[in-house]
Amino acid sequence: MSGRSVLITGGNRGIGRAIAEKFIADGDKVAVTTRNGDAPEGALGVAADVTDAASIDEAFTTVEKEHGPVEVLVANAGITRDTLLLRMSEDDFTDVVDTNLTGAFRVLKRASKGMLKMRRGRVVLISSVVGLYGSPGQINYSSSKAGLVGMARSLTRELGGRGITANVVAPGFVRSDMTDALDEDTQKKYLASIPAGRFAETDEVAQVVRWLSSDEAAYISGAVIPVDGGLGMGH
Repeated sequence: MSGRSVLITGGNRGIGRAIAEKFIADGDKVAVTTRNGDAPEGALGVAADVTDAASIDEAFTTVEKEHGPVEVLVANAGITRDTLLLRMSEDDFTDVVDTNLTGAFRVLKRASKGMLKMRRGRVVLISSVVGLYGSPGQINYSSSKAGLVGMARSLTRELGGRGITANVVAPGFVRSDMTDALDEDTQKKYLASIPAGRFAETDEVAQVVRWLSSDEAAYISGAVIPVDGGLGMGH
């Protein structure tokens, strides 16, 4: 299973970085797309913007030249522009959807060309507990993340017979610089809603992504795997 060509969008920090480091530790050839070219040690960093199809094509061309056709695609890049519905501008909505959902479409379409030729591939789309659980102030974000479920399931029906799987990982609250910066009362409020009583570590999300990309998960496709400590109860 090691030595595969793996591409992770938004792999320079947070969950994406943890995923990259997990594949690197397994001996895979890992590339990450970022807007500034920063990358974890041992990974190939390629500057790309998921809202720009031309830059995505250029990034894939670079990765294919260095590592070969992408065998594992992790669509992780995403943004938020949280605000309540009545204050949300159309740009607030469309920009988030264009990055989180249409961006995943762009990289998926480009990756599928090589996967079809190889007759194998693993696609993991990083969604969120709010994609099906919902969250006030996140109509744009939750809509984009819910759309990834339909994307994975439609891809499974289209390409499942070609040795390609597509699954969704839906993290809940994950420990990060942002959650660490929350005041104590806010952290307690969030933690009270999580049956596990704690935030996830980025490594816990990364391990699930790695497993879904392995031979052990070859017969799993179109699934939504929550990594949320029971917050959404499987949605």
